[in-house]
Amino acid sequence: MGIEEDKQLIVETLKGKKAKTKFYLSDFNHIFPERKPRDVKKIVNEMVSEGILEYWSSGSTTMIGLKGAGVQHGAEAEGEE
Repeated sequence: MGIEEDKQLIVETLKGKKAKTKFYLSDFNHIFPERKPRDVKKIVNEMVSEGILEYWSSGSTTMIGLKGAGVQHGAEAEGEE
């Protein structure tokens, strides 16, 4: 499987999770059980760099989701003003 196929599998998997929009890095490891966590992290980081995925932080934990899906940190900050 090539890197583009890996990225497509991640996007399709996340889109299939209707009730959940944010995921821990370990959740991505379950998509690729045959890969080392470090390799999966590289794919996720590349997708973040490309603007496909984005990090979300609650302050105590960092999660990852599809860019624009679910409640975003910026939207939460706007509501606090």
